[in-house]
Amino acid sequence: MILVNKIYKREKRQFKVFRLALFSFFFFLFSTIALAQDSIPEQKDLTEDAELKFQQYFFKALSQKSIGNYQKAIENLENCNQLVPNDVAVFFEFSKNFLSINNTLLAKEYIKRALAKDENNVWMLKHLVKIHQKERNFEKAIEVQQKVIESHPKEREFLVRLYLYNRQEQEAVSLMNVLESENVLSSHLKRLRKNLQNKNNPKKPSVKKVNDVNGLINQFKNDKSYTILKQILEKLKNNPSELLKYSEEGIALFPAQPYVYLVKAKTLNSLKNHKKALTTLQNGIDFVIEDAMEADFYKEIAKAYKGLGNVKEENKYQQKVKKLKS
Repeated sequence: MILVNKIYKREKRQFKVFRLALFSFFFFLFSTIALAQDSIPEQKDLTEDAELKFQQYFFKALSQKSIGNYQKAIENLENCNQLVPNDVAVFFEFSKNFLSINNTLLAKEYIKRALAKDENNVWMLKHLVKIHQKERNFEKAIEVQQKVIESHPKEREFLVRLYLYNRQEQEAVSLMNVLESENVLSSHLKRLRKNLQNKNNPKKPSVKKVNDVNGLINQFKNDKSYTILKQILEKLKNNPSELLKYSEEGIALFPAQPYVYLVKAKTLNSLKNHKKALTTLQNGIDFVIEDAMEADFYKEIAKAYKGLGNVKEENKYQQKVKKLKS
């Protein structure tokens, strides 16, 4: 919106100057020739008309995108592009809509065209990071995110996540140490760093192998490892209250492990607490890497929307599950 408003203001100023010059020219022309003025039809101002149509199509595109009609949004953007070719705001919107329908090839093409006109635009750079994430190209995502933080250092926390997605744990911990030295490391990342450090310096395994859930719970009191927690969650499938308790503790201890978010959300859905289930899934999906896990998340999101009576969103996420499994 900022981009397109700037363009509108600039073009409006240019149009006023153009109209004044055009008026002066015709006044001089008509004052020096012997023709009746009323015999010449008044010409429609095509520039002003085109600008108005551009705005109408652009805001129709935004409206259609907001309700999930991405193809209709793209059609309106195509009309914009015919009226005002190579507009940076239109390119940006094209990219966002194509990403929403999982066409990462065109999404990437249009955002690159937009960045060619405004290479340091932080919103467009962050969007390009999303595209690379969608393609699982975390190296490229990291490269672009590093450019983002040159002008927006607060975005370094997201760079930590990208390092973790790319299995660069050492770089993630190093950056978290820098953030802590600057007193800007969030409590969430502090817990995450502690877990990573514990993972890299594991305690000696217990001699006795425990299989029953009570034994695992007792072991977990002294050894807060993700491996033990996962076994506990798997053995508590028919105990919703205990599942909620240990999945919540798991999120606090292992905030980058999507499985614990999924277990909690499944339990909340089974208890018909769909709103909390949806929030949990939205918090955890950023940490998902494998397609199978992503499909499980989408399946539970669809269930949550179904429970909330939102059929449109339910169908949307069911389609996402089908695409991942096809």
